[in-house]
Amino acid sequence: MAIEINGTAAEAAPRPGQCLRTFLREQGNTGVKKGCDGGDCGACTVHVDGTPVHSCIYPAVRAEGRAVTTIEGLADATGGGLHPVQQQFMERQGFQCGFCTAGMVMTAATFDDAQKDNLPRNLKGNLCRCTGYRAIADAVCGNPGHPAPAGPGSGIAGEGQPDPEPGRLGDDVPAPASRAVVTGAARYTLDLPKDQQQGLLHLKILRSPHPHARVLSIGKDAALNVPGVVAVFTSEDAPEQLFSTAQHELFTDDPDDTRVLDDVVRFIGQRVAAVVAESVAAAEAGVRALQVEYEELPAVFSPQEALLPGAPLVHGGKDAVKARISRPERNVVAELHSELGNVADGFAAADFVHEQTYQTQRVQHVALETHAAIATVDDDGRLQVRTSSQVPFLVRRTLCRVFGLEEDRVHVVAGRVGGGFGGKQEVLTEDLVALAALKLKRPVQLELTRTEQFTATTTRHPFTIKLKAGAAKDGRLTALQLEVVTNTGAYGNHGPGVMFHGCGESLAVYKCANKKVDARSVYTNTVPAGAFRGYGLSQMIFAIESAMDELAAGIGMDPLEFRRRNMVREGDHMLSTQPQPEEDVHYGSYGLDQCLDLVRDALDRGSERYRQAGLEDLGPDWMVGEGAALSMIDTVPPRGHFAHARLRLLPDGTYQADVGTAEFGNGTTTVHAQLAATALSTEASRVAVRQSDTDLVEHDTGAFGSAGTVVAGKATLEAAEELAVRIRAFAAGIRQTQASACVLDGDAVVADGTRVALAELAQAAEEAGVDLAAEGRWGGTPRSVAFNVHGFRVAVNRATGELKILQSVQAADAGVVVNPRQCRGQIEGGIAQAIGATLYEEVVVNDDGKVTTDILRQYHIPTFADVPRSEVYFADTNDTLGPLGAKSMSESPFNPVAPALANAIRNATGVRFAQLPIARDRIYLGLKEAGLVPAEAGVVR
Repeated sequence: MAIEINGTAAEAAPRPGQCLRTFLREQGNTGVKKGCDGGDCGACTVHVDGTPVHSCIYPAVRAEGRAVTTIEGLADATGGGLHPVQQQFMERQGFQCGFCTAGMVMTAATFDDAQKDNLPRNLKGNLCRCTGYRAIADAVCGNPGHPAPAGPGSGIAGEGQPDPEPGRLGDDVPAPASRAVVTGAARYTLDLPKDQQQGLLHLKILRSPHPHARVLSIGKDAALNVPGVVAVFTSEDAPEQLFSTAQHELFTDDPDDTRVLDDVVRFIGQRVAAVVAESVAAAEAGVRALQVEYEELPAVFSPQEALLPGAPLVHGGKDAVKARISRPERNVVAELHSELGNVADGFAAADFVHEQTYQTQRVQHVALETHAAIATVDDDGRLQVRTSSQVPFLVRRTLCRVFGLEEDRVHVVAGRVGGGFGGKQEVLTEDLVALAALKLKRPVQLELTRTEQFTATTTRHPFTIKLKAGAAKDGRLTALQLEVVTNTGAYGNHGPGVMFHGCGESLAVYKCANKKVDARSVYTNTVPAGAFRGYGLSQMIFAIESAMDELAAGIGMDPLEFRRRNMVREGDHMLSTQPQPEEDVHYGSYGLDQCLDLVRDALDRGSERYRQAGLEDLGPDWMVGEGAALSMIDTVPPRGHFAHARLRLLPDGTYQADVGTAEFGNGTTTVHAQLAATALSTEASRVAVRQSDTDLVEHDTGAFGSAGTVVAGKATLEAAEELAVRIRAFAAGIRQTQASACVLDGDAVVADGTRVALAELAQAAEEAGVDLAAEGRWGGTPRSVAFNVHGFRVAVNRATGELKILQSVQAADAGVVVNPRQCRGQIEGGIAQAIGATLYEEVVVNDDGKVTTDILRQYHIPTFADVPRSEVYFADTNDTLGPLGAKSMSESPFNPVAPALANAIRNATGVRFAQLPIARDRIYLGLKEAGLVPAEAGVVR
């Protein structure tokens, strides 16, 4: 019997034990994605005889004799046009990175009206990490007469009908890749056509079972005898060059403490050896056949223990100066000690002092596309790497440094990237496939499993923050003192930067004459930490903003009023750990006061709505409260963040923009098209953007640190403005008039009242040997600041610890908002991710140093049912430093959410929860300790 795929018989039969997902992809249906291979995320959803199934857990043999429809065939099944759900996902921008979209569309395409009325139940098998689900709800239920459900809590109900396609600054321009995303045609890292998969080898990794050990020997013979195994690589084959997997413009910002393959392993899950084979199955069999002899070494798992005299040393043999490690003999990768003013005097002047130790946990990025890369060596000996990366140019630089190659001998390209959140600001796969390809001269692919993502990539840094703060009765903040210990894990990638940045804007946003910080980033024998949305700020802001509420309560002042009296105002010095402000950080615009007002007004309106609806009285066991928190972020990383862009007029009269920055749901493609369109007085649809390819432009530091709009966008805008000048000048020469008399207008130049088509100008320029093109550059300085304020209204059940989010509201100072729908989506996605990190997400490491939450069903990320529909408001500002007045808004929405939620719970219950996540059991136990749990609670009747 044959399997029918999208109306056509499959070309082959499935292998024994093969799942339907891998079979479909082998048949060329790359719209079927791998997010978990455990039936947890829904990215692989297809229809079997019209019923949606998770193809990763559906045996391919069961599909024999059945009709299988993938996202590629959904439109054909409806007569060749887009399925209505595909159309709605396009019109309502029901995606960001888009990796989950095909599965989401396939599930929703089968819904009847009753199922649309209960999306929390019927979308529970499909996860999205980017959007916060509001846009997905609008897309699924967007047909007239069937509004999207509001979901848990109150808030804005939706966007209404989509606007017609617009084009310039301030318009809701659809993402250029919309159609490709909803039809499965968008090409992510491993979505190669079948003809490009010929001869592709697969790499799998043997990982350490020990938290700290020396590799004494590796027996390769049994592995090499496995049919299909081509090679085994160990530390003997790896370059000696030490590097950091972290990627920054200055590689010296991070410690050189990592080898491609090392003979000492420092955490459970670290690479020991790599097996390359003709198939994934053969490579996995080869890994199992390797015989390794280890010498186990002492290990240390908490940073507090790692700091003790005599503690096991994680990198004790490293040269501190050469590797740029602060004190390897005490497990300290970096440290900061600073005092402004005199905190002792500040506490003496305080009428109320708050002391508390705050703790934040490991959180995984859970980008639905796992880390993956393909490397090959072309006929000219040039290394070609295709990778899921936020930083392709920095990947190229690192590969050149590690393998001793010239930059022109390495080409790195990132396809569409399926989510990042900082986790793909690393080199975690590219070095291994490069090693194998350079040795074997054949293409080599490495795709991490979901378990490897949890156990062997990176997490958010856990912070322990011992805080002491004082305030006077008049509302003046008198002293802030913090002792900070961060757990960087086995390697220091991003450890220094996260520590320094976390202690930066979190302190600088408040005026206080007396500030003291002692911070250490500490090695342990645990899974490494790395870059994560917020980059240390979310951890520090949780502690500081919780303390602001405690100080306000201690002196009897409204917490928002207390913040208003102490927060920086335009013109104030922003001081954190240095006596002078950073020279290149300025108030390009200031909207923090507006953000506070917007949140205050929204919470007041929400309270009145609940009161009028009689919803405040939830019963005697429910306690209702509200809370808020603010945050500030520098809109560009320090010490340079560079971008280069090229724009060209094409023969058909449209434009091509080449940029270096990556698209992974951050919306940079759309923003760059809009910025260019605005400068060229045309529509965004007339600007084709090519990006994330090291052969396209000179250099781009990468899409991190919220730089996609305010750095790369500045380069694009500069190029577009220069191109507009050149086009007008050329048109003036043809029409024998002044350039000032020529105006760009859509697809033409209007010269003295006469329209000259751009296509005509392009032809004339070619004949005259004139290249109508321009370049732009930006170096990331001077930098501005952006602000966010979040507010919650919650109800807490004193008998069970259950938490209900009644209202969620965020106000953002994003400057001039380039694309309101897209920016709102970034904020909603950040809120959803932060709610998960606040309430339940945690990478658990046991007492032996092993990650035990290593699959999605053990690690709860927010589902549709978990996310409230947040109200989003924008301050009215125009930034003098950003492109056309815009600021960044991808990281910052995450930062104030945890303290705002903790403050709302504190306001409702009187109990301060100082450790994340604030899970339901912790709430119950905290209420019980405070004597708030009724005596009969938990009694079974």
